[in-house]
Amino acid sequence: MSMETHGPHRALALLACSSLLCSGAMAQNTSSPAARNAASASKRIEALQQQLQEQGRQIDALQKQAGEQDARFRELQERLATQEARGAPPPAGPAQAGDRRTQVAAPGGGGGSGGGGDADAPRQVQVGVAPVEESQPPQVAQLFDEPGVLTPKGKFVFEPSMYYGYSSSNRVALVGYTVIPALLIGLVDVREFKRNTFIGTLTGRWGVTSRFELEAKLPYVSRSDSTISREIFTGSALDNVFNTSGKGIGDAEFAARYQLTDGKGDVPYVIGGLRFKSRTGKDPFEVVTDCVTRCVGNATGTGLPMDLPTGSGFYSLQPGITWLVPSDPAVFFGGLNYTYNFSRSGISRVVLNGESEFIGDVKPGNVWGLNFGMGLSINERSSFSLGMELYSIGPTQQNGQTVAGSVRTQLASLLLGYSYRYGPKTTLNVTVGAGLTRDTPDLQLTVRLPMSF
Repeated sequence: MSMETHGPHRALALLACSSLLCSGAMAQNTSSPAARNAASASKRIEALQQQLQEQGRQIDALQKQAGEQDARFRELQERLATQEARGAPPPAGPAQAGDRRTQVAAPGGGGGSGGGGDADAPRQVQVGVAPVEESQPPQVAQLFDEPGVLTPKGKFVFEPSMYYGYSSSNRVALVGYTVIPALLIGLVDVREFKRNTFIGTLTGRWGVTSRFELEAKLPYVSRSDSTISREIFTGSALDNVFNTSGKGIGDAEFAARYQLTDGKGDVPYVIGGLRFKSRTGKDPFEVVTDCVTRCVGNATGTGLPMDLPTGSGFYSLQPGITWLVPSDPAVFFGGLNYTYNFSRSGISRVVLNGESEFIGDVKPGNVWGLNFGMGLSINERSSFSLGMELYSIGPTQQNGQTVAGSVRTQLASLLLGYSYRYGPKTTLNVTVGAGLTRDTPDLQLTVRLPMSF
């Protein structure tokens, strides 16, 4: 009875276990595709996140590179503005080659169910603008009065300057006759002459166009002369010193310059100019001259002016031409000019006691000028130049005749110039000159401080 009773129950239990096993297997078979799909989606998300991170790093690198190039471009723009004020082309740099464009690869976008897509093709990204081609000659340390570089269009350059010149000379005059070559019967007149000249000048230049500029110059002159002599016919053993000085506004000047060539290829930069000098300063005929006693035959006078003039007393016109030949790393330059001095009629000079002495018509000699030199840039801020300046001055004529003792005079100076750029708009130029002939000032020193606006 017991075995019969437990048999049906055992059969029911086995049947229930089998059912449970079957339902579990069916449930397991049913949930496996969903799990696999979830795992695959998770892997895709992780891949997309990694791709986005990589693209973010690429974007950061490109932004950093663009920032560096932008900073470099701003620096080049500042240099260009500075050198435009000085009239020079920008220095060549690695970021200046070509049209200032660079190839960068754009990051590719991620894609759908199949994973990340391919990167886009490289595209042009402009990181700057192409520099404007310069047609102005390169900047060199200024040696002569005529600058070699024109003022850029619309710019104004204000240039205060100071000039100092020192001259000294000796003159020996023999008054008598010789019995034998080694013996002189008579007197000796010995004179030693020393001159100091200071000229402060205010100069303004304005660039009308990129090839044409106007200039105005107003000098202030301060001079002092000392003459040490022993008067002839007196037999004096003591030196007489005659000091005189003068100061005031000098002769104002106006000039115009035009650039004739662009300097492309083997053609040099050529600039033509025209300068006009007025006679706003006190001329030599307005100052009192110690000439009365000597003019009437008494040799105790000096024949020298009591005050020194600050101007020449004559109008003049000076056409000229300047050329520059760049030859890396040096620049060769030179110029040729001709100064025509206009004559004056009916001139009288003031002598002692308020009297006047009629002179007549006076025509100063015209002047030929030639200069040449070489400039070399040391770095972006400094440069130096070496050159020579030559002048040939014709004799002076009075009433159509050459003045007695007036001959053609040759002047020559050796010049050395330095230039240092303090900032984008300010440059310091220093020029030192040494006279090569006896008629040329022994020492010349010029300091210029051009400032552009």
